[in-house]
Amino acid sequence: MSAITIFCDFDGPIADVSERYYATYRQGLDWVQTQAQLQGADVAVRYLSKSQFWTFKQNRVPDRQIAHWSGLDAEHIDAFLAQVSRIVNHATLLDRDQVQPQARAGLELLRQCGVRVVLVTLRPPDQVMQFLDQHDLHWAISDLYGMPRVDAAYTNQASHKVERLRTAIATQQRQGYDLRHAWMIGDTEADIMAGQTLGIDTVAVTCGIRSSSYLQSFRPTHLLPDLWTACQKIQQRAILARQRG
Repeated sequence: MSAITIFCDFDGPIADVSERYYATYRQGLDWVQTQAQLQGADVAVRYLSKSQFWTFKQNRVPDRQIAHWSGLDAEHIDAFLAQVSRIVNHATLLDRDQVQPQARAGLELLRQCGVRVVLVTLRPPDQVMQFLDQHDLHWAISDLYGMPRVDAAYTNQASHKVERLRTAIATQQRQGYDLRHAWMIGDTEADIMAGQTLGIDTVAVTCGIRSSSYLQSFRPTHLLPDLWTACQKIQQRAILARQRG
């Protein structure tokens, strides 16, 4: 089958998770402060702005440091981190995820070009399908490879992404799809490392949870602002591939 196939991460390129992560951060601080008050202690919480918080996340500032800058001491930081891990995938917070600006237009462009989009994500598949249905994007996805663990996307280990992409590539090849022009699109070092490990071109997008300077250090094939820009490049490649036969 000659249709071009691209592999794409979900969080970052397609789903904007910044509001969920920021809400989780604030709720985690609120919880620690409440627990401390119940024990007769006083915690002077300092809420970072969303812009400050997201800039720190994009530049890989450790969560412990973010908690410290938010007014927590060593005694309360562990409790804060544990609470964040517990609630980050709660349904009321997952509803805060939104479609990245112009991601829909990019996916529509790929559909018009006959390019297949295969999601490779550390999110559980049911979470992804719920989001796609909620935002009427199920039409854009040809296949989906996710993780059973609900906390995998938050920890985002490169080894997990390599394993998921390896499975996706092997399965697509068994199904007869031509992967000579495949790309891996993502917003983290895990996506870049997975594509590099498995020998396909990588596209790092800077609209997600990593900054441009941080992603550049991993030497992706392309460093682009968003999925829409990536889809325009893929369209050009699809046209050239058809011209060459």
